[in-house]
Amino acid sequence: MSPIRYEIRDRVAEIHLNHAPVNALDIPVLDALIAALDRAGADPAVRAIILASDLPGRFCAGLDIKKLLASPPAGVHALLSRLYIQLYDTQFRLNKPSIAAVSGAVRGGGMTLAISCDMLVCDRDATFGYPEVDVGVLPAIHYAHLPAIVGKHRAFDLLFTGRIFDAPQAEALGLVSRVCASGLVLAQARELAQVLAAKPPGVLARGRRAFVYANDGDYRRNVAAAVEAFCNVTALDEAREGMQAFVEKRPPNW
Repeated sequence: MSPIRYEIRDRVAEIHLNHAPVNALDIPVLDALIAALDRAGADPAVRAIILASDLPGRFCAGLDIKKLLASPPAGVHALLSRLYIQLYDTQFRLNKPSIAAVSGAVRGGGMTLAISCDMLVCDRDATFGYPEVDVGVLPAIHYAHLPAIVGKHRAFDLLFTGRIFDAPQAEALGLVSRVCASGLVLAQARELAQVLAAKPPGVLARGRRAFVYANDGDYRRNVAAAVEAFCNVTALDEAREGMQAFVEKRPPNW
């Protein structure tokens, strides 16, 4: 079964994560997601894109720690290349807007997926967090863009404490565009997508491209450092212990 469900509804491409039990990210999932985004971007009948989850209570739990723990350095680099570089490049090239419809828990690499979209709509019951340090790895790519969204000191708080925060807090921080009533996030995202789909597509495509260039110009310069930092940390004994403890569901012995 594909980890991605793709459908078109009323000129909107819907890409649903469908990789039970928690939509954990590995190379096949990311390859399927990138291919779906490319497909939507190339389809002239598609005017907007929604990224959502088919799993109740889960948007995306982040990287698959079991597979990460078993991966050689080249495998870790290949995974990050897809998540940090190829996913971003695909979103960067899109000539139509993308909306993340977030319900349930979104953590770590799941935050990367959500924030890669142009807008983020979330269920009031959604929860967010960057737990990477607690597992012995780094949320390195978020060092590049999170301070620009929420400010330096609040970004450090979120990234280094790993605390979980709720939808109203995410909205107050500027991380999400809109918060809707429980269970209505996909309906809200579809309504918003229809507003965008009604705009002149050529104007919207050029406007989006100008917006992306204006706001994300430093991403490529920062991403290489993020990949290096993540790969260097995964080679540490502390990282191995943290990931092993996570897999074994026990406290790490730092």
